[in-house]
Amino acid sequence: MFHVKQSEKASSNESFGMDTPLARELADLSARRRALESTTVQFTGETRVLTVSNQKGGVGKTTTAVNIGSALAALGAKVLVIDLDPQGNASTALGVPHSAEVPSVYDVLIDEMPLADVVQPSPENPNLFCAPSTIHLAGAEIELVAQVAREHRLRRALDVYLADHPMDFVIIDCPPSLGLLTINAFTAASEVFIPIQCEYYALEGLSQLLGSIQMIQKHLNPPLHLSTILLTMFDGRTRLAQQVAEEVRTHFPEQVLETVIPRSVRVSEAPSFGQTVIAYDGQSAGAIAYREAAVEIASRTATQSKEK
Repeated sequence: MFHVKQSEKASSNESFGMDTPLARELADLSARRRALESTTVQFTGETRVLTVSNQKGGVGKTTTAVNIGSALAALGAKVLVIDLDPQGNASTALGVPHSAEVPSVYDVLIDEMPLADVVQPSPENPNLFCAPSTIHLAGAEIELVAQVAREHRLRRALDVYLADHPMDFVIIDCPPSLGLLTINAFTAASEVFIPIQCEYYALEGLSQLLGSIQMIQKHLNPPLHLSTILLTMFDGRTRLAQQVAEEVRTHFPEQVLETVIPRSVRVSEAPSFGQTVIAYDGQSAGAIAYREAAVEIASRTATQSKEK
């Protein structure tokens, strides 16, 4: 039998791969997980109402709304997510039934049903609640035109609900348009939360959205302000993503969160299981990023957000 003597260099195999990009990424992720585990956030008891809006589709708007909501609930906040998008994707991700016969936000807006009769608990977390959307909401834009005080209907229903059901956060998921549903959301909220994808057309249409916010401020809801911008679908391997992030931070230095949301298969998979990524795989890179973003948002009080 022949024995081959191992070279002294072979002993270095134990450390092979420890300084690769993948190893550094895994080490960074582990450190971020540990930091989150030791993080605590205090809630003041004041309700913050955030409208998640972007007229451009495919920017991760609904994904951001439900995952931030779930992450805040995991931190101990009581959170209500209002699904104002006729597609009902937020309701799906939160595991809440939203078939045509289920009482929904449509009934609140058109028939003045109390919001308390619509809100359902999410199976994901006892602190997380959802006012679901149904297909009927698709016709609400037209039906609202003839309604009295059509721009204030959601706000009035929400004020009545919060008087008996205090929440730390209300997150409103809007459709990708600037119609009456979105106007109702802007009128009901005090803060606007805009997800922006790190891609070429990131700032396209943003000026129109900001113009709409200013119009609502002037005529319907003076306290409304842009408080938060979250960069989504970030791919650190591309120069384009880095350039877009730099440009957005230059234009909105106070509003942009430090946390960026990477492209993630887990984030995309979670809704097909009726879950947010926080419940589906809370230790994945996408979930860690959303949890970090939630800590940032929770750490900003409503007053600080308004000053920004």
